[in-house]
Amino acid sequence: MSPLPLSLLLLFCAAAASLWTGTAGEVPTCSGIVPMRYRNDKISIADFGGVGDGKTLNTKAFREAIYRIQHLKRRGGTLLYIPPGEYLTESFNLTSRMTLYLARGAVIKATQETRNWPLVAPLPSYGRGRELPGARYMSFIHADGVHDVIITGENGTIDGQGDVWWNMWRQRTLQYTRPSLVEFMNSRDIIISNVIFKNSPFWNIHPVYSSNVVVRYVTILAPHDSPNTDGVDPDSSSNVCIEDSYISTGDDLVAVKSGWDEYGIAFGRPSTDITIRRITIAVGSETSGGVKNVLAENINLYNMGVGIHIKTNMGRGGFIRNITVSHVYMEDVRTGIKISGDVGDHPDGNFNPNALPAVKGVRLNGIWGQRVIQPGLIRGLKDAPFKGVCLSNINLHSAQRTRSNTPPWKCSDVSEGSVQVSPSPCFELASTNGAGGCSDHFRNL
Repeated sequence: MSPLPLSLLLLFCAAAASLWTGTAGEVPTCSGIVPMRYRNDKISIADFGGVGDGKTLNTKAFREAIYRIQHLKRRGGTLLYIPPGEYLTESFNLTSRMTLYLARGAVIKATQETRNWPLVAPLPSYGRGRELPGARYMSFIHADGVHDVIITGENGTIDGQGDVWWNMWRQRTLQYTRPSLVEFMNSRDIIISNVIFKNSPFWNIHPVYSSNVVVRYVTILAPHDSPNTDGVDPDSSSNVCIEDSYISTGDDLVAVKSGWDEYGIAFGRPSTDITIRRITIAVGSETSGGVKNVLAENINLYNMGVGIHIKTNMGRGGFIRNITVSHVYMEDVRTGIKISGDVGDHPDGNFNPNALPAVKGVRLNGIWGQRVIQPGLIRGLKDAPFKGVCLSNINLHSAQRTRSNTPPWKCSDVSEGSVQVSPSPCFELASTNGAGGCSDHFRNL
């Protein structure tokens, strides 16, 4: 795996996400990669002493219920039912062949007592906690090495009560990296659907070193000033399907990751075959192990600083290949398309500044914008120019720009071409001959 510096972020950071409103029967879906399983064996958290009064600590009930599922191993697995009510609990681990089912009106709520929150080892592809050196706090709902797990229900809620963690971050009193709301490590065949996630301390849904993951029909909410509350972050994972969801958070909405600088390069596990549809999304931040084969389509974006944002940085390692974004509508955006090679931080001083990004095969098609101040800013690296950047059927309009002498597009160290782009792109991307990496893309329009 060639070392490249990279924090690819295909970022659609929106103040609000507007979803496509068609029905599932009218549109393609990738959700069939993991079948929804029916569980004959069903138990309730109430059977283990669970009390949904919002005050009683239910950690013992959750851990005993899941221990029962793990050790009795009923044929076909077991469904753990959470009735209506607010169930306060400390963090807990899931097990294989189980469904966590939240009834309408059910809330699983994280305790705000952080002193005894368990720690886990840093991810090897990061080399340390993402925020601080050393260990990291375990996610609120955690799973490692499991398979056939479903989190679903009747739009019940998992509430991380993250404000206490956000305040520690702001006050710089954190001892370790904040916990995610839900994390699956080294796992496969996972479904997360029909649940509301809110107020995560850190990232919301984090599948890492995992495969065959479906996230569909979820709502993810956090205040717009909440730090690093990413929506869904597939990380060194493959065959991930994210569809038909509403995400409004304080950071990236969907960010595809694969490790951090020299640690991600050494770990060497890319994120591949990621499909994102009918949702507001992002690819990136840490992509040192590489990212390829990402499809994002049918996206609506409103009131944003940057619409589509791909960012890299020296030292990241990895690669970015075969990224397609299509059918995007944006309104009231400062910069419509931004691809930049100098963004992101590093875990320590040991990163290799000569590990340059190889970005090739980025296709943007069918993008329409109203009140977009600057259509495009694309800047590669001098020693690692971006290749195969193909723009087609793009119209980004702004009445404000007609009164400005600022060029609509600014580009450097980038190559390939464009067709039907308005306003006209920079000369580096002005070719319409369909040569090089864009020939197949233009021919199939």
